Parts: sequence; C-alpha cells; structure tokens
Amino acid sequence: MKLLQRIGLLLFILGFGCWLVTLTMGEFRLTNAIVDTVVKPEHRAAVHDRTAFMANRLYTSNWSFVHDFRQAINRYNDDMRAKKAWDQVIYDNYTADITKAASLGVLTTSSSWLWFWLSFGVAAIGGLLYALAGLQRQPGVRNDRQYRSAATNRGWIGVSVGLFLIGFYIALYFYPEYLTNWVLLVDPISRMLNGGDASRWFLYGFLYTLVILVMGIRMLVNYRHSRYQQLRTLSVMFFQVSFAFLIPEIMQRLNQPYQDLKNSWPLDYTFFFDYKINEKIQAGSFGIFMLVWGIVLALVVVPVMTYFFGKRWYCSWVCGCGGLAETMGDPYRHLSDKSLKAWKAERVIVHGVLVFAVGMTLLVLYTYFTGQSTILGFLDSYSVRSTYGLYIGSIFAGVVGTGFYPLMGNRVWCRFGCPLAAYLGLVQRFRSRFRITTNGGQCISCGNCSAYCEMGIDVRAYAQRGQDIVRSSCVGCGICSAVCPRGVLNLEVGPVSSRKI
Repeated sequence: MKLLQRIGLLLFILGFGCWLVTLTMGEFRLTNAIVDTVVKPEHRAAVHDRTAFMANRLYTSNWSFVHDFRQAINRYNDDMRAKKAWDQVIYDNYTADITKAASLGVLTTSSSWLWFWLSFGVAAIGGLLYALAGLQRQPGVRNDRQYRSAATNRGWIGVSVGLFLIGFYIALYFYPEYLTNWVLLVDPISRMLNGGDASRWFLYGFLYTLVILVMGIRMLVNYRHSRYQQLRTLSVMFFQVSFAFLIPEIMQRLNQPYQDLKNSWPLDYTFFFDYKINEKIQAGSFGIFMLVWGIVLALVVVPVMTYFFGKRWYCSWVCGCGGLAETMGDPYRHLSDKSLKAWKAERVIVHGVLVFAVGMTLLVLYTYFTGQSTILGFLDSYSVRSTYGLYIGSIFAGVVGTGFYPLMGNRVWCRFGCPLAAYLGLVQRFRSRFRITTNGGQCISCGNCSAYCEMGIDVRAYAQRGQDIVRSSCVGCGICSAVCPRGVLNLEVGPVSSRKI
C-alpha cells in the first residue's frame, strides 16, 4: 500500500509542478489587430495611443507584459481624471483578454495537449493511485494521525495548501491575467464543449469538476463500508459533472443562456439580476423555462424537499460547494470549531448574509420593474449588488470559503456564509421530518462523532443526553454515524412532533 501511495504522491507532485511551470511559459506580442478585436470602439484610439510603445514588441514574460499594459492604461486614466474628463476614463478591464489574445508559444499550438496531460493528466493519475491504495487496507475510517499529521492539522503542509488556495482565488477573481497560461491549457476542452475559447471561469469549472472526481474516488474508497456515503458521493460527482459543468457548457454551444440548473437562489445571487432575466427572456421558450424553473426551485422545491429530507438533500447530495467540501475538504473536517462561541458567531453571520441577499434581491427587482436604481434616496441597487458580489460572492465564498479548508475545516462557507444554507436551515430547524436520532445508552464517549462533524456540532453531547440532532447547521452528511463504533447515531425521518429536542 505504501509503495502505491508513494508512486501516486510522486506523480501528483510531478503533475502539479508541471502545471506551475506552465505559468512561466510562452511569449506575448501586442498588435493593432488585437486591440481592435478586444477593445471597445470608443476606447480603441486611446489604447492604441498609450500602448504604441508595446506594439509588435516581443515579451518573454507574462508579468512584464501585464505590467506595461496596465501602467499604460492607468496613466491614461490618471490624465483623464486630472482633466475631470470622466466620460473618457476607461473603466473596462481589458488586461486579461488582451494578454490572452497576445499569447504566443507552445500553449497556443497543438503542443498544448502535451502540457495538458503532463500537468492535469499526471496529477489526476497520481491522485487516483494514492486514493486507490486505500483498497489494500481493511474497510472503515482510520482515526489515527488526523491531529498529528502536518497535512491535516494546520502543519506546514496544510498551511502551504491553504496559502496556495487563497492565492489562486485572489488571482482568479481579481488578477486573472496572471493565469492566462492555465486558461490556454483548457482551450481545447472548451472548444469541444461550447465551441469557443476558454475563460477563467471555464478553467475554474474544469478544475472544480476534476478535483471533485478525483477526491470523490478517494471518498468511495475510504467510506466503502457505508452505503450511504457511497451513494452520497456518487450523487455529488454526478451533479457536478452533468448539471454544473457539461450541461451549461453545451447549452452555450446551442446559443442558450449559461445556467447551472441545480444552483438555487439565494446561493445563485445573480439569478434575478436584470441582464440575467433579459438574457433568458430573449432566449425564447427554453430561456423562459430556465427562469421559471429557477423561481420554482427556490420558492417551492427547496422548502418542500427540506421538509421531507432535511437540508442534506441539497447540501450533501447536490450542491457543488458541498461537493467540493465533502471530497477535497474531507481530510480537514475535524478542524471545524465546536465551541459555543463559534456557534453563536455562525448563527449571526450566516443569517446576516441571508438578510443581505434577500435585501439585495428586492432592490434588484425594484430596479428591474421600475427602472429606478435608487430607493429611499441613498440605497443604490447597483452599488449594493456590487458590494455583495465583492465581499460575499468573491472574498467570502471563494478566498475564505475554500482557501481556509486546511485552517478552519471544510465547511467554512457553508457554516458562516452560505445564504441558501441559512434558508434551508430555518426550514430544517422548525418544520422538517429529518433528524439524527441518538441512543445514549450505547455511547462510549469516544468523541469520534464530534471530532469529525464538519459543521462544528458537538454531536457527542447530544448523544449522551439522548437528544435528536435537528440543528439548522446540520447538513446530514452522515459521517458522524459512519465513524461511530457503536451504531449510536442514525439518520432518520419521521413526524415533526416526534423529535426529541
């Protein structure tokens, strides 16, 4: 087993290393044709003038090309602001698109397939071999070394992984021009699926799906003693590959709006934005169907399904955020804070985000139907939704929500930030048939259940008192039951009145 794991780890490191190396590859040359293609007509003259010193100059570094282009545009904007010519300031960010269009070298030729397989392919094979090595040990969860390993207990490996994830999300959201070569690597895949070149969001979707598939195999191996975990893992893998990745990309190829059909408001906070609604209406009957489906999903399907099955039906079986947390984040689930202080903060923050999302949506709909962006003289719907997108949609959900897996556990976003989790939790807490039943007489106080609860619930305390667990934060992942050596915990449904609280 150790030999297979070492081979898998070595291949993963080699593939990951090749992936990092690709960032340093390629050359860049800006031409007038590229500017005319990428830049809007009203900005072309200014961009041509300010970037004349870059024209047809060969750059061997992404960093130097991006630096020169950004500085040229910034100087122009500074001059326009100094003259108070606000209508001539360039607010559009062309840097990423210009950098990609100006790219030359092996990643823009057929050789990109070679680097694709040397990076993504080798790393994925390595991850699979490492996971499959677990088949050589007895079924069941290994509880040793979780709190000692440098990789899983905030050691140097875990911190390094966290820093990489944080850096990746910051670059993805705010500096995508530096990830140009990684976007070029998946251009061939994008062309096969949607008929167009890849964007940073296609790169992210591809990586997201690949990670869930590889780490999903790990989950299937590690929890092969639990049929519930097997089905749940297969479910999140299926929904990510089909509903979240393949179907939306194919819909674009068919000239239909891009839409993850399983993503529900308020998690999909842009669903009611004016341009999204108009896009669906203009797409015809299928676009209307997607608009109606999204409304029905949020207002009918979500509460009804939660009443019968708890929030687990979505958070642990369907949701992409939950899918990443349950697969890639599984080694870090024991790092969630179980303290009363964390629980109190969690309730305030997550419900605060829900109120923010609802308020923003009401403002957006008010603007859509009235054409007025300001209400009460000071609330501007465009400013509010930009603020939500920056602080909640980008920083909280991405940078913190995933980057902090190795530091605060795998459900940071789900616990503290997801507005849909808060919405589902309110239904589960007060009007759901779902509960985790406990048999306190069988409990030996080993603490496995509490240690492995990703949502920060002290499960053992409930078990010792013989109370049912109906906490609004519980996502019904069932790991507490899977790691219990005595069968104390069971995921069940029954009449709401029969819950032991």
